Amino acid sequence: MDYKLISGLVEKYWEGETSLEEEAILREFFSTPHTALPPDLEEAAPLFSYLHTEAVREVVWPGEETKVVKLSPVQHWMKYAAMLLMALGLGYGLQHRGERAEITETRITAQHMEDDPRYALEETKKALRLLAKNLNKGTTQMQKLSYFNDATEVIEGK
Repeated sequence: MDYKLISGLVEKYWEGETSLEEEAILREFFSTPHTALPPDLEEAAPLFSYLHTEAVREVVWPGEETKVVKLSPVQHWMKYAAMLLMALGLGYGLQHRGERAEITETRITAQHMEDDPRYALEETKKALRLLAKNLNKGTTQMQKLSYFNDATEVIEGK
C-alpha cells in the first residue's frame, strides 16, 4: 500500500476528520508488521495495532453463556476459621454468662438470708457444695502433680 496515502489518512485522523471506513483502512494497514515505515507512521503504529486487536477481540455480554469456575472449599479457609472462632467465642460467652448470673443471684439472696433462716441454710448448703466442687478440682490436679513428682524421682534414680 502507498505510504503517502496512509500518511495522509493518519494526518486526517489526528485532525479528527476521518470517516469510519478510513479508520478501518488504517487499522487494517497497521495490523500487519511493516519493516521500513516512515517516522510519522511509526508513531501511530502501536495505537492502530491496539485498536485492531480490540476490534477483533471477542466480547462476552451479560446474558451470554459464560464459563463457571468451581473453587475448592479449601481455598476459602479463612471463612471457615472465622466461623469457628465466632462459635468458640459465643460458646465461651454463654458459659460464663451462667456464672455471672450465679454471682448476681448470690448478692440478691444475701438480703433474703437475713429474713428467713431456712432460706439461709439452703443457700449456705449451695455455697458449700460449690466450694467442695472447686476443691475437688484442685485435689485432682494435685494428684496429677504428685504422679509427675513420683515419675521424676524414678527417672532421677532416687
